[in-house]
Amino acid sequence: MSEQANVIPVSTRIRQRDRDSILQSLRSGMVPRIGLQHVQVGRPDEVQSLLRDIARIADGGSGVRFVIGEYGSGKTFFMHLVRTVALQKNLVTAHADLAPDRRLQATGGQARSLFSELMRNIATKAQPDGGAMTAVVEKFVTTALTEARKHDVNPEQVIRERLSSLSELVGGYDFAEVIAAYWRGHDTGNEQLRTDAVRWLRGEFSTKTDARAALGVRSIVDDSQFYDQLKLMGRLTKLAGYSGLLVCLDEMVNLHKMTSAAARSANYEQILRILNDGVQGTAAHLGFLFGATPEFLTDQRRGLYSYPALQSRLAENTFATGGLVDFSGPVLRLTNLTEADLYQLLANLRRVQAGGDTAKELVPDEALTAFMQHCSSRIGEAYFRTPRTTIKAFLDLLAVLEQNPGTDWRGLLPDVAIQPDRDPALDLVDGSAPADIDDDDDLDSLRV
Repeated sequence: MSEQANVIPVSTRIRQRDRDSILQSLRSGMVPRIGLQHVQVGRPDEVQSLLRDIARIADGGSGVRFVIGEYGSGKTFFMHLVRTVALQKNLVTAHADLAPDRRLQATGGQARSLFSELMRNIATKAQPDGGAMTAVVEKFVTTALTEARKHDVNPEQVIRERLSSLSELVGGYDFAEVIAAYWRGHDTGNEQLRTDAVRWLRGEFSTKTDARAALGVRSIVDDSQFYDQLKLMGRLTKLAGYSGLLVCLDEMVNLHKMTSAAARSANYEQILRILNDGVQGTAAHLGFLFGATPEFLTDQRRGLYSYPALQSRLAENTFATGGLVDFSGPVLRLTNLTEADLYQLLANLRRVQAGGDTAKELVPDEALTAFMQHCSSRIGEAYFRTPRTTIKAFLDLLAVLEQNPGTDWRGLLPDVAIQPDRDPALDLVDGSAPADIDDDDDLDSLRV
């Protein structure tokens, strides 16, 4: 056999760096940042519905989606996939996970902390891993300079005219002043001024005094301006030549866990405001993806359904029953993977493990079927709903086979341990919650 016969075609070869990143992330129960196209299977209707949202955002509209799926069902993977597609469609994306110190609405800095995290993770097609805030502002300045040269006018005049549209929004005047300050730093070679402008845009100034001394503005990004600043960023991305901004917020269950009913209600009011703007199309070039478990949505005591205005807006189509679907509403429930989807997923993982070279695949097709039957016998239909544990177990099996050449997969299969996935975040909101939690909602169970 000639040497060239062993060369993997470029179309199927997977780089060692991508292979290792995909396998290490999935074995850790995490979503890989690169190479999603190598493992994506199923859910074509859900993907198409989000593609329409992306097109609407690029066309000057807005959108809000709640991606609802069981813990381990792949919702985070799905959101990363949509984010990757958005980058390819020339959108800017920002993503973050909610946490006890990162919320949508707060008075103790938690909302500003979430905003700063989003701004640190701003990504473009050229910088998909984040840290693209400077690139976005720089591109805005560059496009303004190009327009100024084209019409032989003062660049600052062009910049001021383009920023004038931002002044009509809440916080828009100071936002425009900060962008203008960046331009002055760019024009005069003042790196400190440029750095301070980017810091302000990221929400990293903690006092108004510091902001005024550095940039001459009287405000900073604080808890009260979380959503207004995102709307301004959506406008800026369009002015910079991008198609809009897609904000991805995962782990929304952290709001469900909040022990203060008042704080939880304030966050739900912020979600209602975002949803209203998204449905009415008043937030131009801006979209939101919220990732959450079903409990966050439907729990009548702590979830979104505990807030009547949200329950009415997020109620699912009553006609979408008996196999009928509706992917046009704000709630997008991820359907279970089919048996064919899972088979293809295992085949994709086998291919990634082999680096795209079918000759190096460690197990035959027979092993895929046997592994699926093993999972089904251990956890039943749960492995359709939460494929994360299935993925981890299969990759663990392949890792052993790779490092122990000559080992028969048939002998290892009975020892593969797999358990139903459970969300640890729900431990504080079920019967196992600590008795000393100070929760206003506990009054609901008081009986005299």
